[in-house]
Formats: sequence, C-alpha cells, structure tokens
Amino acid sequence: MNNWIKTLIKQREFVIFLIVAVLFIIMSFVSPYFFTKANLLAVMLGLSLEAIIAVAMVHLMVTGGFDMSVGSIVAFTGASTALMLRSGMPVAIAVILGMGLGGLIGLMNGLIVAKIGINPFVTTLSSLSLFRGLTLIITRGQNVTGLPKAFKMIGQAKLLEIQNPIIIAVVLLIIGDILLRKSRFFRQGYYIGGNEHSARLSGIPVDKIKILAYVLTGLFSAISGIVMTARLGSASVTAGSGLELRVITAVIIGGASLQGGEGSVLGAFLGTLLMGIITNALTLLGVDVYWQTFVIGATLLTAVLIDTLSKKYKRV
Repeated sequence: MNNWIKTLIKQREFVIFLIVAVLFIIMSFVSPYFFTKANLLAVMLGLSLEAIIAVAMVHLMVTGGFDMSVGSIVAFTGASTALMLRSGMPVAIAVILGMGLGGLIGLMNGLIVAKIGINPFVTTLSSLSLFRGLTLIITRGQNVTGLPKAFKMIGQAKLLEIQNPIIIAVVLLIIGDILLRKSRFFRQGYYIGGNEHSARLSGIPVDKIKILAYVLTGLFSAISGIVMTARLGSASVTAGSGLELRVITAVIIGGASLQGGEGSVLGAFLGTLLMGIITNALTLLGVDVYWQTFVIGATLLTAVLIDTLSKKYKRV
C-alpha cells in the first residue's frame, strides 16, 4: 500500500489534481460566486478552446516538438471560414475547408521540421507571423460579421445546458487520451521524444509520426478557431493572440517536457483547468487584467523551471 501511495504521489497528474482541488476549496470560501453552476460552466467554456489545442499539443510535445503558431492558425482559419460563409458557401463545406487549411499549415510546419531539419521554434515562430499577417490581409484588418445562424449554432447551441464548445472539447480529450495511451502508433512518439536516433534505428517511422503530430496540431487549432468564430458570431483578427503560450504552459504544467518523451492528455487537461481556475480566481478577486498576463508568464517560467530541475534530479 505504501509503495502504491508513493507511486501515485510521483504522478504529475495526481499532484495537479490535488492543486486544483485545493484551489477549488479555497476559492469556495473566498468568493461566494466561484462554486456556482454558472461560474463553473463559464470556466469550462473559457478553457474549452485551449483544451482542444492542448490535446494535439501534448502529442506534439511528446515527440520533442512544439508549435508557436497555433494562435495565428486559430485566427486565420476562423477568418477564412467566415469569409467563405459570407461568400455563400454551405456551412458544412466551409467548415471542412477551414479545418483542411489548419491541417495544411500543420503539414507545412511538419515537413520543414522533419524533412528540412529547421528548429521547431524558428519554423513555427515564422508561421505565427506569416499567418497572423495573412489574416490581416484577407480581412483588411476588419472583423468578419454577418455569419449564418446554422454556423453560429456550432458554438452557441447547448445540450442539457452545456454549450457545444465544452462538449466538443470533452469528446476530443477522451479520444486523444485513448489514442495516446492505447494506440501503438501514437505511443511511438514517446520513443522519438526520448531518443530520436535510437527510435530511427529501431525502425520507427520518425518523420511520419512527427509530421502527423504537426498536422494534428494545425487541425485541432483550426477546430478551435472555427468553434470560437461560431461562438462569438464573428471572426476576430486578434483571435488567438497569446494562445500559444497559455496552451504550452498548461501542457508543461500537466507533465509534458520541452525535451520530449513525457506527457499525457489527462495531464494537459488538468494543466488547462488549473490555468482556467487561476484566471477565473483573479477575475473574481478583482485583480487587474494586466496582472493576469503577468501571472501567466510567471506560471510558464515556474513550469519550465520545474521541468528542467526534475530532469536534473532524475539524472542524479
């Protein structure tokens, strides 16, 4: 029993779960509005779009990569889908094409990283600027409005009082967790992140898996962008700004490593949930919005330090 408890405590997901539980208890006493149905649903709605991207981001970070362009992909695919709808294109076709654009951007990033060998940070940072610029070009810097009601229902409809973005996020989280835990193909990403050279010698299709990870990240970012656009009823040219840092922070907090080889979808969700609760708590406590940005940065720095120090500790 003692060994089982020690093993459980060593799990990053269990530690994050405890922190989330403690924050829930503290905030329930500090603010009478925190532990209410309306506020909890608002928290889940607010983090749902980040959780969707986190599902793919953790798969990518397990292989040793990461993507700084997800926020720009959110804005670009959301705006592109909105413009296609404005031109009279059927909702289903516009949504599929919007998702396809995200997948193509991910494919471009993956090919540059895996085949050409350019650093993931340089590649995706370039994509961040490129597609943020393209968003401004195709929209002329103006939000895209006047979208059909059928499209808006994707982000605004409810099932048992739960809005669609939450349901979509939960479904993708479950599917992503099952694939990363049970699928032999996706689990090969851990070997790539742990030691890419050994993985190649073992016959693992390293390039194929890395490229697919980037495609999924682009695809899931597009899903998030489309759902956001549907929820707001318009495409914002500033959508997704700073989203990449929040998602990467949440994934690292949840147990993923910048060096690769570690991470889980459950951990990524718990990290996203923790970030969402912190943001909600700061809002309820009346903390200035500018301090919230500072807290996110401090949280990211803390998460990276913990990740680095834990790596050194394991090597000792």
